[in-house]
Amino acid sequence: MKAIIATALISALALPAFAADDAKDGDKKPAKKRPTPEAVFKKKDTNADGFLSKDEFVAKMKDPEKAAKAFSKKDKDGDGKLSLEEFKPKPKKKKDAPAGDQKKKKGKKDKPADKDK
Repeated sequence: MKAIIATALISALALPAFAADDAKDGDKKPAKKRPTPEAVFKKKDTNADGFLSKDEFVAKMKDPEKAAKAFSKKDKDGDGKLSLEEFKPKPKKKKDAPAGDQKKKKGKKDKPADKDK
């Protein structure tokens, strides 16, 4: 009985080591890289004119109505087509400094300007 328990225990402890070796051998699929905005733009620009029409932009989208609204928002100059610059996502805004950084240090108050003494 002790031999069976010992064998089971050794097997249970050794199993994770074998699993880790298998993972190192390349069984895992490499992570998919997200395409660049330039690559997506080029793929969607089916007529290769350097712009995306509304039809090109909306094509193959899950929700055409939502895509049409997004197109209208991105088309800043209102010419009915998107340039690469209009197509690219806007950089995310940095959050304001934490509230603690904006507060004045305790005990140091602004002194009013001395009026005529």
